[in-house]
Amino acid sequence: MTTTSWQGRTAVITGAASGFGLETSLLAARLGLNVVMADVMMEALGEAVAQVQALGAQVLSLRCDVRHAADIEAMGAATLARFGAPHLVFNNAGVGAGGLIWEHTARDWDWVMGVNVMGVAHGVRVFTPMMLAAEKADPGYSGHIVNTASMAGLVNMPNMGVYNVSKHAVVSLSETLYQDLRLVSDRVHAHVLCPYFVPTGIAHSERARPQDAQEEGRKATTSQRVAQGLIEKAVAGGRVTAADVAQFVFDALEADRFYIYSHPKALAPVMTRADDILAGTNPTDPYRERPELGEQLRAALRR
Repeated sequence: MTTTSWQGRTAVITGAASGFGLETSLLAARLGLNVVMADVMMEALGEAVAQVQALGAQVLSLRCDVRHAADIEAMGAATLARFGAPHLVFNNAGVGAGGLIWEHTARDWDWVMGVNVMGVAHGVRVFTPMMLAAEKADPGYSGHIVNTASMAGLVNMPNMGVYNVSKHAVVSLSETLYQDLRLVSDRVHAHVLCPYFVPTGIAHSERARPQDAQEEGRKATTSQRVAQGLIEKAVAGGRVTAADVAQFVFDALEADRFYIYSHPKALAPVMTRADDILAGTNPTDPYRERPELGEQLRAALRR
């Protein structure tokens, strides 16, 4: 459990209107932090802000499409003006998309990579220099940057194309950030969150898809419909909650633990992938332990 005194410090959270972002905002408020909450879904964000303010937190809320550098730059300037340099930055906004990898359109790639990868990259680019400057100016300052990836950033399940690619990029970005910070700082730290199936709004990402990323009249392919159904079922059945994950994250900050997992017992496929890479063997069938699931997926896609 968290024991550090966070009172009066500031947390910046993207994707704050739901899921991990909302639960992290609520926990931050309970711990006495000021909270900067950003999202593209303004109605949901307004409701989330009301919950956080009801806990007594000072809140700055902004509409922010993390794909766009200017939006995050504006969020950084507003944060600095209101609260000063943040102590915690959660580059959390993310969207999901499934289907065979060649069936994603150019707009799918632009949208998913824009939110999941460039959203993190822009957050790192804008807030890291701010935090390093605060470290130099204040001997008591410490900061943490938490990037939300996924277990999909450590393994490659089939029919999850663009999502896998984006989350692997976030893991790579975060590991590099960790090493780069160690070259120049003792008190600004990096972390990567790799959740497994947790009940959040990720299965319904299309609701947050901006107009400029939509394709009028487009119909989902068979593989995309199958993926959507599997994601909805898996996420709905998750027993670890978004609130649990928020607490796991704050516990990891206290321990300065880089990798943060929601389901550490689900890491066996990561080891299998590493073994395949080291041995130079072809990728192992992800359904070898439950072949009936692989057969069901193949049958659905070969109709």
